[in-house]
Amino acid sequence: MHYHIKEVFWSSILLFLKSQKGIHTNDEDKLRLFIEAVFYVLRTGCQWRMLPFYYGKYRSIHKRFKDWSDKDIFSKLFKSVQNPDLQEVMLDSTIARAHACATGYDKNDNQAIGRSVGGVTTKIHAMTDALGNPLEVLLSEGKTHDSKVAIDLLQKVYNTKVIADRAYHSNEIREHIQNISSEAVIPCKSNTINPIDFDIQIYKERHLIENFFSKIKHFRRVFSRFDKTISAYLGMIKLACTFIWLR
Repeated sequence: MHYHIKEVFWSSILLFLKSQKGIHTNDEDKLRLFIEAVFYVLRTGCQWRMLPFYYGKYRSIHKRFKDWSDKDIFSKLFKSVQNPDLQEVMLDSTIARAHACATGYDKNDNQAIGRSVGGVTTKIHAMTDALGNPLEVLLSEGKTHDSKVAIDLLQKVYNTKVIADRAYHSNEIREHIQNISSEAVIPCKSNTINPIDFDIQIYKERHLIENFFSKIKHFRRVFSRFDKTISAYLGMIKLACTFIWLR
């Protein structure tokens, strides 16, 4: 059969998977077929039951995908392929509409789905490096303000420039950036009495994180949310981020 994942990409993925405990990797052909099946769903956005027959039983593939997502296998894979330029980092978010099949969990069970003006949505919060490559991704309800997630995104950042739009202008965020020996390249809100200067030339590079969101939304399973659980949707997003790094 024809494989959609390039051999050079598969070699990197296989090397990582072989290092992981608690997952079956002995049969490389079946392992390749499983990853190809998940990539097919990720790229096309199709239902699991619509997977071409040559990938195997869709129920088994879906169950294995959920198991790996719960074990953070795709998150670890995403981290393993990173080679970031940390002269600068950028913060931003985008909205993904949730399909009706993604809803239905108990209201007290936080799966990062909420009702807002745009309907039932999930917000994807991201941090990229200086070249616009993804470093971290977090999810929240669609109505969550960007500033509420900024400090969580910056947990492993130190001694850099943090570029973000005015939605991230707050004393708490600026203090945190200062505490991690970094510089805030964030414009103040229009009603700020004593606006803080920022480097406008560096700020212009913020388009790179917008380019990242454009790239990731070419993966149709990210563009719209069909997964009920936060772990499954994050698994899809971080697998997409992995392929962005591998390109």
